[in-house]
Amino acid sequence: MTDLKEALHQIPIFSKLPDEQLQYLLKEGKEVYLAAGELHRGEGESANHVFVVLLGQIRITQKVANQELVLAIYEPPSLFGELPILMGDEYFWASGRAVTESWIFELPKEAFWQLLSANACVSKFVLSTMAKRMQNVQVLLQQREKLAALGTLAAGLAHEMNNPAAAVTRGVSKLQDVFQDLPCMAMKFNHQQLTSAQLEFLTDLQCNTIKDAKTAPKLDPITQSDKEDEVTDWLDAHDINDGWKFSSVFVAAGLNINWLDNVAEKIPGDCLGDVMAWIATSLTGVGLLTEMENGSVRISQLVKAIKDYSYMDKAPLQEVDVHEGLESTLTILSNKLKRGISVKREYAENLPRISAYGSELNQVWTSLIDNAIDALEEPFVKNINNIGTITNDKPQIVIHTSCEYDCVVVQIADNGCGIPVENQHRVFEPFFTTKDVGEGSGLGLDMTYRIVVGKHHGNICFTSKPGDTRFQVRLPILMKEEV
Repeated sequence: MTDLKEALHQIPIFSKLPDEQLQYLLKEGKEVYLAAGELHRGEGESANHVFVVLLGQIRITQKVANQELVLAIYEPPSLFGELPILMGDEYFWASGRAVTESWIFELPKEAFWQLLSANACVSKFVLSTMAKRMQNVQVLLQQREKLAALGTLAAGLAHEMNNPAAAVTRGVSKLQDVFQDLPCMAMKFNHQQLTSAQLEFLTDLQCNTIKDAKTAPKLDPITQSDKEDEVTDWLDAHDINDGWKFSSVFVAAGLNINWLDNVAEKIPGDCLGDVMAWIATSLTGVGLLTEMENGSVRISQLVKAIKDYSYMDKAPLQEVDVHEGLESTLTILSNKLKRGISVKREYAENLPRISAYGSELNQVWTSLIDNAIDALEEPFVKNINNIGTITNDKPQIVIHTSCEYDCVVVQIADNGCGIPVENQHRVFEPFFTTKDVGEGSGLGLDMTYRIVVGKHHGNICFTSKPGDTRFQVRLPILMKEEV
């Protein structure tokens, strides 16, 4: 195998080192041999060395949302692992694993810093390499963050659409039975020798009952149960077979004992059971149609929210209604908001439309609202202080909009656990996250900052303490022309 000293001389960063400095590196460092597939360093391990690939391949990955994202593959002659050390991080935010049998030289960070301070050429090479890698890694992770966010939104939307879609499917299936039963029931009346007045009464009865059912008040469970018992007793007393099957339908439609007595007075007793079954089936059919209508309307609303959120079929820069963007984002995130979190809207009247990149601006609202939801899902800190508009002790998000001079201001506040003081100065840093390994890449708020400040020439700031965290976004009403 190639001599270590000779191998290091082939590495660009070490190629011009004086012999005494190279000897120092050989003394301080150590060689490591890895088998194919063997883990070199894991995500979250102490960042105390930089590494040089002398033979083989090392794949660098980061775990995001339970998936392994490949950041880079290093081959000889490559230096890697320097980013966390140069950025002052204590731990590696990515893992390295041998793709093939590999030979690595590990240099302690103290010796690495000594090398940088003693040799200007090395410093220049390392900083140049770091800048390029930082840019490449950040672009890659930003794309991955967008895909991860898209996956989260898609999962939420799939859950949201499942219920109304299931209702429509269930309704279609049951309506097939209803439409088969109704004609048969109607034909029975032709054999009952009912008078024309009785037939007219039945026609009016069906129309009025269906009409009144649409405005029937919704009863609490106890009252509903009591009234069902009364109706069931009446039906049993009048020898109506399977009367218990009709009682819940009748009570939900607002029908009571007086209505039943009125029908019994106008219709012969031997066909009363057929009439009750006919009315119950008619009401069931109408109820199914209403349920299907509500389901299809909900699906339509979700599709509209997706189009509004993504600004599908629209130019990137245009006049944007901020309130519409916030509402479509809340719709997209509605599945997460169902976990006991309330949303209070304090929207300014006649808020002007702004010139903006709508789809990217909605990423801002998604990031801020999603972070607020996460904060509220932490062990909840009960509010005992006066924190302005958030006045209750239940998980709540408050969205406030206003217009100040030539800007629209959007404030998203929550009464969750807050951001620790020691982390607040790093909130907008790339790769910084307080979430557990694999749960976040630390690019959500970095992207938010870039979209607001870099893309829209606006400003974003925040204040945070337990029970009161507020992110405030200022956006110009008229976008300045790009230089």
